[in-house]
Amino acid sequence: MPRFPGGFLWGVSTSAFQIEGAVDEDGRGPSAWDAFTARPGSVKDGSDAAVAAGHYHRWPEDLALLRELGAGAYRFSVSWPRVLPSGSGAVNGPGLDFYDRLVDALCEAGIQPVPTLFHWDTPQALEERGGWLERDTARLFADYADTVAARLGDRITHWVTLNEPAEVTLLGYGLGQHAPGRRLLFDALPAAHHQLLGHGLAVRALRARGARSIGVANSHGPVWPLSDGETDREAAELYDLLTNRMFADPLLLGRYPDEGLAALLPGPVADDLKAIGEPLDWYGVNYYQPTLVGAPAPESQAGEFAGIGLPGELPFGIREIPGKERTGSGWAVVPEGLPETLRTFCARYGDRLPPVMITENGCAYPDPVHDRERVAFLRAHLRALHEAVAEGIDVRGYFVWSLLDNFEWAEGYRPRFGLVHVDYQTLERTPKDSFRWLRAVLREQRGSSR
Repeated sequence: MPRFPGGFLWGVSTSAFQIEGAVDEDGRGPSAWDAFTARPGSVKDGSDAAVAAGHYHRWPEDLALLRELGAGAYRFSVSWPRVLPSGSGAVNGPGLDFYDRLVDALCEAGIQPVPTLFHWDTPQALEERGGWLERDTARLFADYADTVAARLGDRITHWVTLNEPAEVTLLGYGLGQHAPGRRLLFDALPAAHHQLLGHGLAVRALRARGARSIGVANSHGPVWPLSDGETDREAAELYDLLTNRMFADPLLLGRYPDEGLAALLPGPVADDLKAIGEPLDWYGVNYYQPTLVGAPAPESQAGEFAGIGLPGELPFGIREIPGKERTGSGWAVVPEGLPETLRTFCARYGDRLPPVMITENGCAYPDPVHDRERVAFLRAHLRALHEAVAEGIDVRGYFVWSLLDNFEWAEGYRPRFGLVHVDYQTLERTPKDSFRWLRAVLREQRGSSR
């Protein structure tokens, strides 16, 4: 592997709902995802996250794996309903104590804790009042951020406010394929605005608690038009606007990418953008694959190759990227799309773009332990990332998704993204070949013979 700059942050990522389990223990309240998984047909294999990877009880074992790996940082998420069971009001002491112990242990092990405050698990009590469609959720999110920072902030270097608000908006509120299962199409846009507002208000709350390194984790990737035809290009531009620029422009430029779009959003948008555009210390990019977009296709094919079913009334369709290998979950393997994304961001945002961290990158393959495909995937993406670094793009860190096999949202337990295999019957952990490969890479990057 090429050598990355000194001080480059190497880590792995997880999220609370996907690994913790213990959904009804120690005072945790239900989340929107608990309610969603209880609906028949919502999850492909009919499963739920009641146990997941059992991390809530087995976190010392997982910490030992992080140490064995040689990770410099661990990006995890704090469960909002574990800390505030109703989304606001009285703090659940045992819930916050859990993260306090985890952070202490990470620091003692020399691993930087990188908490994400929201990774999709909206408290169900708030969801029943409208969730992110309601402006008040943004304010309550900032209050929650303040609560967590008051307890953990003395040991946290890097904070992440939101994870992938685009997916919450489009899949959760727009298409109904994720929690909360609403199918509002373009009427889901208020959920985007209120998440971004919640981010901005949380940044202010974290700053007031002394935080000095705050970022966000947005999903981004190139959007390629199916052809040079006008309808395909227009469809791709709209898709890029809704999935990339809608969630980056307000944060980095302090404005929405389209005045017509901004006019559809609720509340005093101009004033809200002042909060949304609070300066960031770094910008997190979750990269998995590009998207090939053309004019609307028949509904049965509109999102077939992206793993989603797009309704025919949307003005674009997603197609298969030809000539590319595919992961076990059917996603295209396109490592060159990662530096392309970063180059596009540099060209689009210039000096408004802060240093970047790759906050998620990974793949699902079915082989439980001997996962040479994952090794090849990670190697190719790290080499591609190094190209961007060598060009002078300021990338400060890279986090693999994920440390553990886990509950993969509406896909259930079939996709395995982990560096560590989890037997879902016994919860036994077994490091995969990719774990050993990455461990060797990290030792080499540190110049250590350990």
